[in-house]
Amino acid sequence: MRKTLTTLSAVALAATLAMPAQAQDQAEEMELDTVVATVGGEDITLGHMLMVRTTLPEQYQQLGDDVLWDGILDQLVRQAALAQDEKAVETKRVTIAIDNERRALLAGEVVKAIAEDAVTEAAVQATYESNYLGAASGMEFNASHILVESEEDAQALVEELEGGADFAELAREKSTGPSGPNGGELGWFGPGMMVEPFQVAVETLEVGAVSAPVQTQFGWHVIKLNDTRTKEAPALEEVRGDIETMLQQQAVEKYIDETLASAEVTRMDKSEAAVSALSNMQLLED
Repeated sequence: MRKTLTTLSAVALAATLAMPAQAQDQAEEMELDTVVATVGGEDITLGHMLMVRTTLPEQYQQLGDDVLWDGILDQLVRQAALAQDEKAVETKRVTIAIDNERRALLAGEVVKAIAEDAVTEAAVQATYESNYLGAASGMEFNASHILVESEEDAQALVEELEGGADFAELAREKSTGPSGPNGGELGWFGPGMMVEPFQVAVETLEVGAVSAPVQTQFGWHVIKLNDTRTKEAPALEEVRGDIETMLQQQAVEKYIDETLASAEVTRMDKSEAAVSALSNMQLLED
């Protein structure tokens, strides 16, 4: 199947590249309302075809225009013919589905417009400066620890370290934590990433110093602070996508809240009977 799709794509691409200048000029003259077929007096336009294309799965989007033209037009012609059949009755299900689709599409247009307007270079820059450059960058810590079961065991480790024992060797030998085989190294972490007693102890240590025994829900720790560094703000381009998404979400939520606040909305009282009706799919068939 993949080979077939690839072949079709290659053929369509070759056909496009080989398109004479006259055909290219005609393509440029096509309009949204250009009629591409008529079924029983009903026009099918280029706009109808374009809308179908926007809903195609990604794997079909990769096909060449020549291949897609035939497939999409055939689909629309068949649908038009069936829709004109005497058996094509606009049931309650169809009417309600059309109502929901129209409502969703119109709401989507509003959301799209608000989201697009929300993203300006000035807004992106201001948000970057406020949330990244202006925010407290804080510190990051690199620490190691030895985890044991009792305070007595932890205190004994402190005494050994004060006597010149190697921290990493003791961690490999005595620690019950998962970092033990790695010499107790925990790598870099920021504020709030460790349980509170551990974090507090780390933040009070000088680089190279070893803590007194520290108790957490995991047991007793002896901690060594290996190094610290200032957490640097990321470059604007690294976080531009996140900033734009945040601006869009905030703008859309604000607009929806304001729209609802000024709209006349009434809701029926929710009752047990009303809630139960939500499972009665037979209503759509009656």
